[in-house]
Amino acid sequence: QVQLVESGGGLVQAGGSLKLSCGSSSRIYAFNDMGWYRQAPGKQRELVATIRLDGGTEYSDSANGRFTISRDDAKNMVYLQMNRLKGEDSAVYYCMMKNLDTPYWGRGTQVTVSS
Repeated sequence: QVQLVESGGGLVQAGGSLKLSCGSSSRIYAFNDMGWYRQAPGKQRELVATIRLDGGTEYSDSANGRFTISRDDAKNMVYLQMNRLKGEDSAVYYCMMKNLDTPYWGRGTQVTVSS
């Protein structure tokens, strides 16, 4: 069973930065797609950023230019560097890794941005 564990969330002032980390119990080269999603209270879970096995990345409009997703295959880690944070970035951030059509999710890490 694949286990994903997120870390790095916390409270930060608007304009600040945070780096989220996601560790996998399995080799991440087994996953064809990895990403970060977030869910704010009362809202649906939404895509933030993804990174493919070939290294290609995609970002939501909100994240584009401020967030950077990366991976370290040797450490089985995926990261999300978040800069110039805004109040609307406050949410629980979830790591997702997909093997073919099967997604695996972490339990999430809370990010709170204060204005």
